[in-house]
Amino acid sequence: MRKPNALAAGFYLLTNLVTGIFWFTLSVVLTVVGLATSVLWVGLPILWLAMNVVRGGATMERAWVRAALRTDIPRPYREMPTGTLWQRWKHQFTDPATWRDFGYLLLLLPVGITEFATVIAMISIVGAFVAVPFWIGEAPFAIIVGEFWTIDSFASALPLTAIGLALIPFALVGIRSLGSVHGKLARAMLGPTRADALAIEAERLQSSRARGVEAAEAERRRIERDLHDGAQQRLVAVAMGLGRAKSKMDSDPEGAALLIAEAHADAKEAIRELRDLARGIYPSVLGDRGLDAALSALAARVPIEVELNVDVEPRPPTAVESAAYFTVGEALTNITKHSNATRATVKVNRVETGVLVEVTDNGQGGAELKPGGGLAGLADRAATIDGVVVVVSPTGGPTVIRAELPCAW
Repeated sequence: MRKPNALAAGFYLLTNLVTGIFWFTLSVVLTVVGLATSVLWVGLPILWLAMNVVRGGATMERAWVRAALRTDIPRPYREMPTGTLWQRWKHQFTDPATWRDFGYLLLLLPVGITEFATVIAMISIVGAFVAVPFWIGEAPFAIIVGEFWTIDSFASALPLTAIGLALIPFALVGIRSLGSVHGKLARAMLGPTRADALAIEAERLQSSRARGVEAAEAERRRIERDLHDGAQQRLVAVAMGLGRAKSKMDSDPEGAALLIAEAHADAKEAIRELRDLARGIYPSVLGDRGLDAALSALAARVPIEVELNVDVEPRPPTAVESAAYFTVGEALTNITKHSNATRATVKVNRVETGVLVEVTDNGQGGAELKPGGGLAGLADRAATIDGVVVVVSPTGGPTVIRAELPCAW
């Protein structure tokens, strides 16, 4: 959480009294009326309205606190279930986050009064000291400070102005500190609890692990299919060709030699396919020389201009290197196939939390993370190491594919 700007915080703390009166009155009146008339069933729609008003007010407060106090507050509500109107209303009514919102809107009035009075007091003290020289000459009295300082003219009051100006930084620090305290209060009441945050994180990790397992299983099936349809068939052809050549060695040496030559060609083709398959699993240049060399070789095979910038020293873990390499590879493949781009930029940089991969092109845009698509495969691969892939691709371009791959340096 960043420290708020003093002016923005001061404006928020002064206006918070007005918003506090508004939300306190509206939420309390609707809730009390709804509860009082709920025995007649008339109050249920009023309570439903009250809960939505409370949630709406809390949502506006989160946005207002984020803008003025630089405190980001995540949305704390449990996912709304599908079902009847009664089930959804019951879910909303029993959600603890709703009642924390209600408690915050109730506190907003007394807290707003205190904050308003505090800010006004700090501004008034500073203003009073600064303004003394401008009215003391017309006052029917003098200010006597001790035995040696009588303030009864503009010149004699100038030291008070200096004191007032010296108090301005302290007032600004006080306002910022008060804004920070309010931001922490808002985050504690309007944000998710620690248990909620842990539950959300556990759900995210479970989802990423499941996607990672699915990605690994899909990769295993691809390797099996490539082996079966490619190298395995060629090796079978080599064995059959050599068998036929062996049977013809005595009766038809020329035909046997021709069969051996065909088997030799098939063997070399099988070796090439196995090499390509191994490169698709984990390129040898990546293991030997790192991301810079591997991505340079990858970019050289792309039929468009690629600007490459790699700075990840010291080398990240193998899993992160592999994820970064295949992220760039899949992104460049998609660019050449679908984007009609003529130029791409690849940046792979070390950041505080891990490795940041960013691929940008000047194509037509419109790329999406569709289930089963190549970009979704990237997201699944990144999920195996708790990474995140974000695609920004407006129609008309440019497209930016950003992968955040966490690791400890």
